[in-house]
Amino acid sequence: MKKHVTMAATALAGMMAASLTLSCRPGEDSGEEKMEKHAQPMGETYVDTMTLHLTSFDKQIVCNGRLRAKAKSDLAFASPGVTTEIYVKDGQLVSKGTLIASTDKRERIREVEKAEHELYRARVELTDRLIGLGYDADMSDVPADVMQRAEVTSGYYSARYQLQTARTALEECDLYAPFGGRIANLDARPFQRNDKVCTLVDDSEFEVEFRILEAELGHVAKGQKVKVSPLVDGNTTYEGSITGINPLVDDKGLVRTTAQIANRNDALMDGMNVRIVVEQQVRNMFVVPKDAVVERDGYHVIFRYENGRAVWTYVDIVSSNISSFAITGCQRKETTVRDGDIIITSGNLNLADDTEVIAN
Repeated sequence: MKKHVTMAATALAGMMAASLTLSCRPGEDSGEEKMEKHAQPMGETYVDTMTLHLTSFDKQIVCNGRLRAKAKSDLAFASPGVTTEIYVKDGQLVSKGTLIASTDKRERIREVEKAEHELYRARVELTDRLIGLGYDADMSDVPADVMQRAEVTSGYYSARYQLQTARTALEECDLYAPFGGRIANLDARPFQRNDKVCTLVDDSEFEVEFRILEAELGHVAKGQKVKVSPLVDGNTTYEGSITGINPLVDDKGLVRTTAQIANRNDALMDGMNVRIVVEQQVRNMFVVPKDAVVERDGYHVIFRYENGRAVWTYVDIVSSNISSFAITGCQRKETTVRDGDIIITSGNLNLADDTEVIAN
């Protein structure tokens, strides 16, 4: 049985070899050779490169913070009363002095009328007293000290004060915007007593508070430019400047810092979470994209392009920002990088020392 199987396998192998021999015409590559030639281009490694030069590096400190409006106030009536009219809506932009809402004025009007009558009666009483003292009715010749005593004793002084108070209470039935801004949290309802009417927010400018490390204080100064991006839209950037640095370090080694930014296009909102980038230019640095640096054996490595090959080079990272590293030669490995070196900036994760590459 084994003999028959062996003979059949031998015959089958011979037929396959003959078939391959017949299929390869003169001047035509075999299947293996075709596969080898097809695979050859697939093995070529194309890379992007850059020439290393000393340049300025944007050292960045990245923090998170929250926006705080330039001004924010909860508006309410000074005197309690039933709200009769509301003249604004949520989100409405109002200027300083805009009428926001009103309460019922009928009782206040009656108090003003009553106070006016009391003042009239007190004025008559005052005139009678002065005439009784021998002064003319026009009171033009009454000495100041005599007039003051007469106003108090006649009730004129008190009545005048009561009228001023009644008029002020009437004016307080109307609620006006103390500054320009946007209406928010409109909670008041007509024909109800409302402890709070709405919140007024001046969102033309924002203050953002963030905290930096004590070690970073040397890179931050009042008036320094910052870039602010909402966490919900990292592609949009607003520019501002640092307005204050708290002269105290907290128990976590952090320093409170504030910056001010303008609300361009009214896209920012009070309480919004943002990312703050503080930039400082450092001159005479070798700067490479982050993709140009890989980590191998616990060291940072770049690949220089020399004569069509990738040359493994150890480096130290001096500083970093969102997109780049500032590098020098590795001190522990005693390597150097020089002005004019050609650095490979793409595909570095798949490279090894002395890999043959083709520069784009």
